[in-house]
Amino acid sequence: MKIPQNIYMTGIGGIGMSALAQLLAQKGISVAGSDRDESPTTALLGEKGILVDIGQRAENIPTDVRLLIYSDAIPESNLERMKARERGIPELSYFEALGEISKGMRTIAVAGTHGKTTTTGMLAKILQVAGKRPTAIIGSIVRDFGSNFLAGDPDLFVVEACEYRDHLLKLDPEILVITNIELDHTDYFPTLDALVETFRTAAHKVSHDGYIVTNPAGPNIARMLAGAAAHIVDYTQEEVPELAQIGEFNRENARAAAAAARVAFPRLEQGTIDHALANFKGSWRRFEYKGETPEGALVYDDYAHHPTAISKTIEAARQKFPDKKIVVAFHPHLYSRTKSFLAEFAVALASADRSLIAPIYAAREVPDPSVSSRILALRTCEIGGDSIAYDSFDEIRDELLTCGDDTLIITMGAGDIYKVAEQIAD
Repeated sequence: MKIPQNIYMTGIGGIGMSALAQLLAQKGISVAGSDRDESPTTALLGEKGILVDIGQRAENIPTDVRLLIYSDAIPESNLERMKARERGIPELSYFEALGEISKGMRTIAVAGTHGKTTTTGMLAKILQVAGKRPTAIIGSIVRDFGSNFLAGDPDLFVVEACEYRDHLLKLDPEILVITNIELDHTDYFPTLDALVETFRTAAHKVSHDGYIVTNPAGPNIARMLAGAAAHIVDYTQEEVPELAQIGEFNRENARAAAAAARVAFPRLEQGTIDHALANFKGSWRRFEYKGETPEGALVYDDYAHHPTAISKTIEAARQKFPDKKIVVAFHPHLYSRTKSFLAEFAVALASADRSLIAPIYAAREVPDPSVSSRILALRTCEIGGDSIAYDSFDEIRDELLTCGDDTLIITMGAGDIYKVAEQIAD
């Protein structure tokens, strides 16, 4: 479809939606939108001159709007979506809009269960340092760019692609990066096989002269690649420099980014790749240093919300800070995920010296009384962990403020637990 000149975005503060809003504005399109609450991304949009209505109301939609783009977290019953349908305004979901806008662009899509945000940021950084002027949409605010969007040329598009609800299938990349595959989004994928099938479909969409950058020996990767026509590139063969980011998982992300950059531009020099990766500053909420508490405890914040990510982050933190007690303040994200991975979450949290668990963040879901933060804390204690569930962020904040200078605090989760880190850190 032809993208019109006046667009309204419902849920504009979402990490992908806010980046798309910046991309549309760069193209000279008049764009505005709404979100339920103020956030770092709505503030960023305001700084860039994009109007954001706080609160979602039918009257928010200007009379000249010709397209409404909505976050996938926004239901059909939303007042703005209902008003758009009443006025005959076409609607596109976020990924549907990305698919339309990226048609005709040389697209590099980065997908996978873990690491796709960091890999996308690293890839965009490599191409920027190499002078290739990529346009990029990244699933977090990258400190190197001061944004989740990098403005560049219209013929080179780097985009983070999520598997949830088959969103990545809306894209037609020339290069598809798949960092890894592990079961997640159990509210949509009933089994691992169902999730692998989505990735397999995405791989089969890449043409015979395109590329799939992945670890062919990784879990679940071989059956995803079976029958794919594209060239397969093994990112594990890449050599990468020392990074500012902790953990072997980030070295894997760097290898994937380096391999994708080299596939896109075969003459790219190793020195350029190394310089970009060694100087990559990282992203918001990816083991981000927030400061110290008044008692001297170090405070970090991390987006980890899957058991594997939690375990690897705690392991990497122990390697970097071997003399510190590790206290994790965890905000479970979704009842379905917490229930599906209850045992795995308990094992991950038990690897910390202590874990403080906030009430489950429901997001798009209806509360499920069969699972709770108290059940998770009990399960963690049953296998030898030290875990307590709390009723509010305020209680967690007050407890964390008692930690001394022998402690490393990590706030973790996909919800808004980062606010606690900001409250306790000086």
